[in-house]
Amino acid sequence: MVNVRPSLTTRIGQLELAYPTLMGSGCYGTGEEFAPFADLRKIGAIVLKSVTRLPRLGNPMPRIVHTSAGMLNAIGLQNPGIEWYLERELPKYSGRPCKLVGSVAGFSIDDYAYVTQRLAARSEIAAIELNVSCPNVASEGETFGCDPGLTARVVRAARAGTDKTLIVKLSPNVTDICAVAREAEAAGADALAVINTVRGMAIDVEAWHPRLANVSGGLSGPAIRPVAVLAVYEVAQAVKIPIVGQGGIETVTDALEFFLAGASAISIGTANFTDPRVPERIVAELEAYLARRGCASIDAIVGKANVGFATPHQYEGDEG
Repeated sequence: MVNVRPSLTTRIGQLELAYPTLMGSGCYGTGEEFAPFADLRKIGAIVLKSVTRLPRLGNPMPRIVHTSAGMLNAIGLQNPGIEWYLERELPKYSGRPCKLVGSVAGFSIDDYAYVTQRLAARSEIAAIELNVSCPNVASEGETFGCDPGLTARVVRAARAGTDKTLIVKLSPNVTDICAVAREAEAAGADALAVINTVRGMAIDVEAWHPRLANVSGGLSGPAIRPVAVLAVYEVAQAVKIPIVGQGGIETVTDALEFFLAGASAISIGTANFTDPRVPERIVAELEAYLARRGCASIDAIVGKANVGFATPHQYEGDEG
């Protein structure tokens, strides 16, 4: 009997990846920073740092705080703006041996439409991620991704500007993430990234003030993984488009939870700060796992543990 090497090729919309691993936006730079330590040919894609229409200095310092099993960040979308980005930054990325996904952020519907169209037109960019966890300045600062209707409007505007794969990154800071997911799908999203960071804060107990200058920030890392796995599990039952699972992935076991919950690919973020080779290790161990289980491809395990919804009292952790 001839053993066939399992295929790790993954397809998300029109985006075909050699490996089902994406590097989270803002967590892998452009790849250049990690190239001396890791083999970029062994990852699927790098999601670049979010870019906005106009330049942004970001939030005041401190804007990163270490927490138990995680990290809080409140960077504030620091970036040079789309025009500088296209002229000075993006041309440097054309030699990357993996796919590049552009990340778009905005503060109005028109911002998303404009930046998506400009960024997606470039040959260096294989797909677009929409970071909808930004405040809508026309609606008293309401976050786009926390309102299904606003999310749909952003997706439709972006969809009109490109035929490339559109991945919408969903916020967990909502009452019903499935409602947002369904609206994003209906509006033209090709895939969903589940989830973005969870809101949180930390306090300096000696100085008696918040440790982040912005007071609150986004929590990432292993602490949010159970929240993210449940979100993927639920969203997978609500939509038919592919899901990129993300949130606290550090090991192949972590990654497998997301695949089994319903994700077609995973995104690795905070773990890259401590070990640049995490993506390579996960890919190697994932391939070994599939071979051991007799699976010909990653598709063979996607959603295999998604057996239906639990009852409400189970969600709440009730034992009675």
